[in-house]
Amino acid sequence: MPPAFSEQEKERITALLLESGRALFTTRGLRKTSLEELVAPAGIAKSSFYVFFDSKEALYLELMLRQMAEVRERVIDGALTSTDDVREGLRRFLRASLDELGSNPLYGRLMTHPEEMDAVVRKVDPARVNASPDNPANALAEFVAAGLGSGDLVKAHPAAITGVIQAVLLLPMNADRLASPEHYPQTLDLLVDIVARGLTPRKE
Repeated sequence: MPPAFSEQEKERITALLLESGRALFTTRGLRKTSLEELVAPAGIAKSSFYVFFDSKEALYLELMLRQMAEVRERVIDGALTSTDDVREGLRRFLRASLDELGSNPLYGRLMTHPEEMDAVVRKVDPARVNASPDNPANALAEFVAAGLGSGDLVKAHPAAITGVIQAVLLLPMNADRLASPEHYPQTLDLLVDIVARGLTPRKE
């Protein structure tokens, strides 16, 4: 039976598990990370892990949720909805999201390995992610719905518009496949501008 931990010990061990989870999940991935590796920095037995989290997936989800509010602030509040100009909001959102994927290892990992998010959702309650007010995906869906309603976005299915936005965010992982990879920064800037203009059919 796992030992009892004081509240102070629980806080310390939880912090260590989150720290080791962030490091391991972003470098080795969810499947290849073992419980032994996760608990080693905390100095607890594998069986004690379940005092803190129900599964590796639950730890992964907790890391996501803890970052979600910060991510939303950067890509939604500080970019997408920071202006009344829908086109400029899209430009800012795409650039901020690309910066986030480049600087945030966990979210970058989710973009390049979507099967890990699928594994998390299968193991835990997906409503914890989907219903979170801090989920950037919810804010983007609301933005698209409002843009379609006001006529500021091109007439298309919301999923198609979101898909176009997601396609831009996939470019970084395929940069080396471009005909001229050395022109990747200019290509990305041009693509962001083309997509923002193409999705907002207002007259100049």
